[in-house]
Amino acid sequence: MVIGIFGPTASGKSAVAAAVAERIPAEVVSADAMQVYDGLPILTNRSHHPERLVGIWPLSHMASVGEYAPLAHAAVDEILAAGRAALVVGGTGLYFRAALAELALPAAPAPGARERWRSLYDELGAEAAHARLAAIDADAAGRVHRNDRRRVVRALELAETGGSLVPREEHLFEGAWRHATLVIVLDVPSTVLERRIVERTQAMFEAGVEQEVRRALAGPVSATARKVIGLDEVPGLPPEQAAAAIAARTRRYAAYQRKWQRRLEGAAIVAGDRPPGEVADEIVALARTRERLHRP
Repeated sequence: MVIGIFGPTASGKSAVAAAVAERIPAEVVSADAMQVYDGLPILTNRSHHPERLVGIWPLSHMASVGEYAPLAHAAVDEILAAGRAALVVGGTGLYFRAALAELALPAAPAPGARERWRSLYDELGAEAAHARLAAIDADAAGRVHRNDRRRVVRALELAETGGSLVPREEHLFEGAWRHATLVIVLDVPSTVLERRIVERTQAMFEAGVEQEVRRALAGPVSATARKVIGLDEVPGLPPEQAAAAIAARTRRYAAYQRKWQRRLEGAAIVAGDRPPGEVADEIVALARTRERLHRP
């Protein structure tokens, strides 16, 4: 079977997945949009345990969920064919969903399309760019504020390919999983999560994240890789200020991830503020119960 483990950053997903894999024959498939990149293991909090689809692309690569999804499907199918459970683990909601289900993803934009629409947005201004969107996709324009540059640009990019931001959002959570799947959401109290985020950020600096980031920025970095939290803060601020800024951005991202987890249909909520082994024991018990219920 497939077990999906989702939760906000610092909820302990990787440690729990590793503990589950110690208890049953299983392999982990990462569903993290930043850990697909090589070169930033400290900054992206890469697990010390084996995980598939980690570090598969250089920082210069423009990653996309459309490119990731078939790789994740192939990894899951290969693990299941070998008689093991596939543990899909991540906190990037779209990647997590794409690994578990068939998504109707929009066509890939033409090379340079996003840069062209960004330039148009900056040149015309927010109001005129939003008016352009309204002329070609009124539904998307009605959902996106004109000052939300990222989403206006994305909506224009999708409209150019014949797609729309609106159906993508409305249908994102619909449809069955590709395989029999137990979805687990790790629930961690906000106070515990905030403490873990601060402690983890401090551990990054103790592990040498400043040197890692300097090496990474010596080469080309794509627009998608630039989204890694800390890539701007580490070289641009003194260590203490950088750590505080990273922790603040990470807390905001964790809040965003909580919105995703509330929309995962049929998910079992498991308390994540316990030792990984205890959490893993509960997940394994839930998986075995689910398997018995679905056994012919």
